[in-house]
Amino acid sequence: MTLSEQRVGDLLAALGERTPAPASGVATALTAALAAALVELAGRFADDEPSVVRAKALWSRLSELADEDSDAYIAFMADRNAETRARIIAVPEEIAACADEIAALAERVRGRLQSSVAGDAEAAGELARAAARVARRLAELNR
Repeated sequence: MTLSEQRVGDLLAALGERTPAPASGVATALTAALAAALVELAGRFADDEPSVVRAKALWSRLSELADEDSDAYIAFMADRNAETRARIIAVPEEIAACADEIAALAERVRGRLQSSVAGDAEAAGELARAAARVARRLAELNR
């Protein structure tokens, strides 16, 4: 079962376990995915179909990246070599890039809203920016 298929409570429990993964990379990817889903919501209210489509693609990719991050870290812990190290850097870098795009989409959609959904777009932007910062820091720490 992929991480995105787990119940929220099960995923939270797994994050709290004393295991190498899932950990902060997974949490960061899923935070960015949540931000993308909020952009999707806000984009629907803003009648911004291109943003809706892109947000859906981003949350889908970020769900995959959550699993990839967990798999990459487990592989690195089993065999610390250049290849596994490169992967634990590349995955959070991709998470950061996706989160940056989500933040930009959130700003775009926010500018088209005058309803209470504007708060959802603002929340998406804040979550995405935080996820991007954390993901970049994880990549830096893994170098």
